[in-house]
Amino acid sequence: MTGISRVLRVAVPSPLCRLFDYLPPPGCDIDKLVPGIRLRVPFGPRHTIGMLIEVASASQIDPQRLKAALEMIDDEPLVGRDLQQLLHWAITYYHHAPGDVMFTALPALLRQGRAPDVAQQMLWRASGAGTTVRPEQLARAPRQAALLALLQGHPAGLTAADLAEQLDFDWRAALRTLTARGWIERHAVAATSDGAASGGAAGLTAERGPELNAAQRVGADRIVASLGGYAAFLLDGVTGSGKTEVYLQALARVVAAGGQALVLVPEIGLTPQLVARFEQRLGITMALYHSGLTDRERLHTWLAARAGQVPVVIGTRSALFVPLKRPALLIVDEEHDLSFKQQEGFRYHARDLAVVRARNAGVPIVLGSATPSLESLYNVAQERYQHLTLKARAGVAEQPPVHLIDVRRQPLHEGLSDSLLQAIARHVAQGNQVLLFLNRRGYAPTLLCHDCGWMSKCERCDAHMTFHLRQQRLRCHHCGAERAAVEQCPGCGGQDLLPVGEGTERIERVLHERFGDTQIVRIDRDTTRRKGAMQEFLDSAAAGGGRILIGTQMLAKGHHLPGVTLVGIVNTDQGLFGADFRALERMAQLIVQVSGRAGRADKPGEVLIQTHHPDHPLLRTLVHHGYAHFAREALPAAAHASGAAARRSG
Repeated sequence: MTGISRVLRVAVPSPLCRLFDYLPPPGCDIDKLVPGIRLRVPFGPRHTIGMLIEVASASQIDPQRLKAALEMIDDEPLVGRDLQQLLHWAITYYHHAPGDVMFTALPALLRQGRAPDVAQQMLWRASGAGTTVRPEQLARAPRQAALLALLQGHPAGLTAADLAEQLDFDWRAALRTLTARGWIERHAVAATSDGAASGGAAGLTAERGPELNAAQRVGADRIVASLGGYAAFLLDGVTGSGKTEVYLQALARVVAAGGQALVLVPEIGLTPQLVARFEQRLGITMALYHSGLTDRERLHTWLAARAGQVPVVIGTRSALFVPLKRPALLIVDEEHDLSFKQQEGFRYHARDLAVVRARNAGVPIVLGSATPSLESLYNVAQERYQHLTLKARAGVAEQPPVHLIDVRRQPLHEGLSDSLLQAIARHVAQGNQVLLFLNRRGYAPTLLCHDCGWMSKCERCDAHMTFHLRQQRLRCHHCGAERAAVEQCPGCGGQDLLPVGEGTERIERVLHERFGDTQIVRIDRDTTRRKGAMQEFLDSAAAGGGRILIGTQMLAKGHHLPGVTLVGIVNTDQGLFGADFRALERMAQLIVQVSGRAGRADKPGEVLIQTHHPDHPLLRTLVHHGYAHFAREALPAAAHASGAAARRSG
């Protein structure tokens, strides 16, 4: 041990599960060396950004070997005490490197050492000289005249995006000319954007919502009564039961009291619908935080929430770490969803950490789902969570009947039975929409050699590679590897290669052959790679575009498709006998979630499930008695298979 007066214990982005000791930067203000600030430090042959975790009085390392930190980046903790406490808990619980965990909580620009200033955006405005220019002075330059007149009418200035939206010509040349003449100037202001809103009322007026039914009122009242202290609620409501209305009642109280709330959703695609609904009802501008935003937009939301400037932040998994100055409520929608689990790097579960964060902050948390995870139901049984149930659909909508189709005695047309095809034809003829759910994108799950039995496997991870017909590519949906489709068998040289199994592309092809004049839309990750494509598909489908929709699990997550009256689930069996002890649970959740897309408006719906095992006991329980009965029967088996998973503390 040494007699050094101050030793800085720093978390550095590194796979090593330890902190690194440094001396204080020369000439720094010692009193500002507090946990949560960032430091620039030497690390091997390079310099990097670290976060101060602890100020110690001694080090196990010889003082002559200790290096001094280069500089303090922050004058005050960037990460508050509540988030520090959460991250320290995560380091211990997940046994992960401290540096990776701490820096996961920061936006990319802050990890790079960016100053924690509110992001700025550039505006164009008429200069002092430009405000006096008359239109006739630019009579021979109509584009310059139109641009200058527009800016004269907006003294505060307009962004480049504003100019592009309001002018129907290429204004850039006119902008350069007017700037050169000194009639237009550029200036910076604090940024607001779709991804990082100011959080004020922004001219919005809160709308009155529908009257709550008795179950919704009980749930909302219990959540509101808990504000000001920690409580965990499982809001267990069937699809269409009005869970969002319960959220809105609680959020309205938080906003009215000047608090802040964090809402986590599993998919980026769900945020536009929720944001529009929340803004209309709460009369505020929401702040977004997800991977679809730019680094600058995420930084602005993070800093604005930290400063208390936004009342409600809504985002995906990574939004868990957005700091709140006045935290009052956390909500995790679709808490069962696998998307909340980070699968690479620092592997954490956002739902579980959200519960820990709420407990540390002393605020309530609401976990909502139509198909709660077995972990959450176990925590209800252990009285860690309070159970709020919504058993009926809100309004006049009714639960659609669910029927099993025994495909063992039926010919299949690329995986589709005659019974399902006849039902599709009937609903399409009635002017309704049909949703076919197949949790396998691509043309076929794999290629098979008819001569020797060879199957296309990934060389990197040994999973089967999926065949994509249009691109003639083999892609691994597990690790992302891909290669050109082979024309002959690598094993025996044979050329009789057959696509085995069904994929969304293959189903699409057979439907085009059967329903040639019907508009068929395939919605999966292959067709929605372009930014904004997913929302365009959903908006079109919600408006009645596409008679037959083919989708993967992307469509199982809360999207409003009022015209769908038939849901067909093509391949249930792969979930019945999976090696993963969670396979049955996930199969049941997907069936219930997808079934919820049928008959959500004023039209009755029905659900058809194809299976080779119609007598499977848990499948029959799910279909005839519902998810709650299924979960009660499945929980003991899950607990036996993995006690740690079923007993995760909340």
